[in-house]
Amino acid sequence: MTHTKYVDNPDENEIIFGKNAVTEFLKSSGKADVLYLSSLSEDKSHNYIAALAVKSGVVIKRVHPQKLIKLCGSDRHQGVAVACSGHDYCDVDAIFSRARQLGQAPFIIITDGIEDPHNLGAIIRTALCAGAHGVIIPNRRGCLVTAAVHRASAGACSHILISKVVNVAAEIREIKKRGVFCYCAEAGGELCYDADLTGPAALVVGSEGSGVSRLVKELCDKTISVPMSGEVNSLNASVAAGILMYEFVRQNRQQG
Repeated sequence: MTHTKYVDNPDENEIIFGKNAVTEFLKSSGKADVLYLSSLSEDKSHNYIAALAVKSGVVIKRVHPQKLIKLCGSDRHQGVAVACSGHDYCDVDAIFSRARQLGQAPFIIITDGIEDPHNLGAIIRTALCAGAHGVIIPNRRGCLVTAAVHRASAGACSHILISKVVNVAAEIREIKKRGVFCYCAEAGGELCYDADLTGPAALVVGSEGSGVSRLVKELCDKTISVPMSGEVNSLNASVAAGILMYEFVRQNRQQG
């Protein structure tokens, strides 16, 4: 179930709800239009959220909790929601610029067909924590950054560069020309602990069911996997992605 709810103008306004997601969105100077606060709540954290909204010039409205349920399409709003103009995507050049600004080799996460907003949110959250410079997602084949993704990322969507591209395969061709080595996360590949993951890198994570698409896999330079044992022979996409991301971190920290 998605937590995205469009209001007033379906092409412009989206509701993000929940204390963490709203707080991080406002802290990141996201394009918020209206902050909705429960008129019956005594939660002191709402005062901080309201102060962030005032600082950003966002209109604040106190509404009945039932109004919030109607706006959010859920009773999990925690007494707070914000109407915004959708996620502010960047272009891929901005991700490379971010790496240059930090004096680091580019580290990019690419999703190929991730459809579950909770998986995408978890991947984005881990990417931020692991120091990735940005995330690339497909415009059509997969989930976009919705309110549910914001919630699942615990607000990380507001603090990491996310680029939405028309064609993942074409984008991989382009970033390879820029010296980035592309790794495909797929069962049966070289164990991540045995592979050399240092230097400019992009990690491609496939869909929950079918994995990375054939063409994208063929374009990648190497396929890597997580060692498995026991009766269950697969991991959740976001869990596997997290393990792989931190192996990149470990190896690059060792190399210095």
